[in-house]
Amino acid sequence: MSDSLFNSIYNPDVLSCLANLSNDEVFTPPEVVNHMLDMLPQDLFKNPDTTFLDPACKTGVFLREIAKRLIKGLEPQFPDLQERIDHIFHKQLFGIAITELTSLLSRRGIYCSKYPNSEFSITHFENNDGNIRFKRINHVWKDKRCKYCGANQENYDRGDALETHSYEFIHTDNLEKLFNMKFDVIISNPPYQLSDGGGTGSSAKPIYQLFVQQAKKLKPRYLSMIIPSRWFSGGKGLDEFRATMLSDKHIRTLVDYDNFKDVFPGVDLAGGACYFLWDRDAEGICKVTNFSGNLSSTVERYLNEYETFIRSNQAVEIVKKVEQKHSGKKFLNERISVRLPFGITTTYIPKDSGIPCHFTQRLGVKYVYPKDITDSLKLLNKWKFLIPKAPIAGQTDFSKPVGFYYEGNTRIAKPGECCSESWLVAGAFDTEEETRNFKSYILTKTVRFLLLQTVVSQNITRKNFCFVPDLGEYNEIYDDIKLREIWKITDSEWELIQSKIGEIGGDENV
Repeated sequence: MSDSLFNSIYNPDVLSCLANLSNDEVFTPPEVVNHMLDMLPQDLFKNPDTTFLDPACKTGVFLREIAKRLIKGLEPQFPDLQERIDHIFHKQLFGIAITELTSLLSRRGIYCSKYPNSEFSITHFENNDGNIRFKRINHVWKDKRCKYCGANQENYDRGDALETHSYEFIHTDNLEKLFNMKFDVIISNPPYQLSDGGGTGSSAKPIYQLFVQQAKKLKPRYLSMIIPSRWFSGGKGLDEFRATMLSDKHIRTLVDYDNFKDVFPGVDLAGGACYFLWDRDAEGICKVTNFSGNLSSTVERYLNEYETFIRSNQAVEIVKKVEQKHSGKKFLNERISVRLPFGITTTYIPKDSGIPCHFTQRLGVKYVYPKDITDSLKLLNKWKFLIPKAPIAGQTDFSKPVGFYYEGNTRIAKPGECCSESWLVAGAFDTEEETRNFKSYILTKTVRFLLLQTVVSQNITRKNFCFVPDLGEYNEIYDDIKLREIWKITDSEWELIQSKIGEIGGDENV
């Protein structure tokens, strides 16, 4: 095979196009793959014994880009190109496809033939799969959930004609038997989520963490995966994963993008994306790089400095300053109410009479029957400041200024009024004056900037307020000038705060 033919086969343009085709299966652009490969020691690509595994092949782009580096790096050991290709594809590159279709696509991209035992393959295997396998796996149901991935049996107990999304890599207790070998490098872009049958049918549970956890069990020398950044603050199925990742000092590099589209053009996912390098044989401080719009920052720091990971390197110093000033005192995550503060769901049908209830902003105040509410927190007869639980619905790019709370999307509920789950009770007080003072505090840009450090999706819970001090008594109106003085916020820090918290109609301090 000539070098010119090989170079024409390995043309990244086709896979760059595929990376923009679907929101369902997020294909990885070749340039992103190469950024991830650049994190690895480059001597790996000069070693004929180094083995690589992609446990979630979609287009085969990871294996293809690795092959390009090996073909160059192994030239001294294998001067003959065909001998070099045969060695690389037979002895060094391995993959597990996520569907039968992606197995064909991956083999086509790697071997130049969907069947590597055909005459069109650039290297010959005796079987149809080569080293890129696909095996249809069934979920293992227990209490109507898959014991491996948590898939809902009602949604995914399907016939042979439909894809089950039961991925082999995370549906086995015998990982080492998949290829009967050890891998030096595991690198991938795993599937991100599965519908879990909750809510109105659009609810989904993350599964990417399962791929990371399984990969660690194989104990490769290096592990690198690109995944959504939502794990930074935990959430559905991610709390344990977040705690484990943040305390894992084998993670030596973490690259985070505020905007998912900066990594995957054409794909919109709130919270951004990140990729990391895990080194089995080395521990220490992590090099954290954050990309936000046209700005980037790199700092070495420990990931578990806080329970929630602060993605912005510049923001860490502001949080530290505020925390030290408020040391030993409470923060607002202890004051903000839990979800469903009165037990009224969004599907509740308003009544003609009863207790006034704040439903969605569109519906306004309607009524609920007294017997339908719960008041375990004893909030009903107090003045209440209500904040929407999804104040930035639709915003997915956190490199742009965020609005959060302002005059137009918050409410003051009088004693005797309640609210549906569309709202959180941010604070409850005996007087209207205290409530308005508390509102002025929440609407400051400084407070909302502290809130931003834990937010990676449109929904807000009480835990997102873990960096916002609870001042205890709210006997005066607050503004940013006053808070900057209390917390010693410098001009440069204030400039950062202003760049992150947007100006919205009615957004001025009250």
